[in-house]
Amino acid sequence: MRHRVSRLRTRALAVGLALTASALLPSGSAGAADSYQWAALGDSYTAGVFVGAPQPPLGDASRDGCARTAGAYPDLVDRELAEFPPGRPVSLTDVSCGGATISDIATTRQTPIGPVQPPAAGWPSVAPQTERAGLGDGTDVVTIGVGGNSLPFTDILATCLEMGAAGRSCRDHYTSPPEGEESLRDKLARVQGEYIGMLVQVHRAAPNAKVVTVGYPAALPEDSGDCDRLSLTELSLIGHADVDWLRDEVLKPLNSTIREVSGFFGDRYVDVYSSSVGHDVCRPADTKWVEGICGDAEDYWPAELPGTALNCGAIDKKVTLVHPNADGHAAMAAPVERAIRVALLER
Repeated sequence: MRHRVSRLRTRALAVGLALTASALLPSGSAGAADSYQWAALGDSYTAGVFVGAPQPPLGDASRDGCARTAGAYPDLVDRELAEFPPGRPVSLTDVSCGGATISDIATTRQTPIGPVQPPAAGWPSVAPQTERAGLGDGTDVVTIGVGGNSLPFTDILATCLEMGAAGRSCRDHYTSPPEGEESLRDKLARVQGEYIGMLVQVHRAAPNAKVVTVGYPAALPEDSGDCDRLSLTELSLIGHADVDWLRDEVLKPLNSTIREVSGFFGDRYVDVYSSSVGHDVCRPADTKWVEGICGDAEDYWPAELPGTALNCGAIDKKVTLVHPNADGHAAMAAPVERAIRVALLER
């Protein structure tokens, strides 16, 4: 959980930035009464999925299957900005969606896969996030957390789990893939091209906005020997060498790709990896910021993964599939909040 001293420092910074921003606004100007418009775009690491109360609430007719929650970092940041406004109030539009790929941000319609109370016919598709967020000339800041599903990281993880159970290496599989399968190098090159195209579209849709991109936390340990290969609350049967490969050749390069492309556009990149080292899936429950294959989640979240044999209920856990928990989202919220405040001051 967030340390008291760290939280106090964040609040002190927030107050200082708010006072500075207020001083920059002409007294009594019409602009002082306006709100800053913030759009949060992204995938499940942004949406929250199993962290906190569902947004919209269960039973609400506007639910869309994207699994946004009140414990996700956009909601946490929104509350901090409301308590300490950066000169003006900030209005958040959060359209992040579990399962979103890079193309779902600005180009393609997405069919949500939220597992909680889906309609009998499944969730209807939703428009690209830039469209649903209503990006335009009046958008002041856009945050984007996406990229993992375009590799796709979850499929790579599942392959590593399957091969680990058979005593084989997924690193070898993706280094010299079978015919018809992309190598990891090709996957990362494709993601880079898709991310460039996505940022072009975001800047075109919101030409006056400051864009803030958010990387991924340190879900995997720096030392794979920390992992218990029998534990579903960690990475289960994925081999230690493959855990090291996933960290150094998949997760870190993905973050580097996002950072480099963001820099090319002059956008601000938020590094949530460095501060989360030591809080990975293989840590004790009170230390980890990312849950393992199975983990702790809200009661409404399922314990079984439809279409698979995975049943976390057998160990009294939920299906969490290596996603941030409440502490993880709180940890991501702090640097994202700082980045938004600085971005608004630069406007």
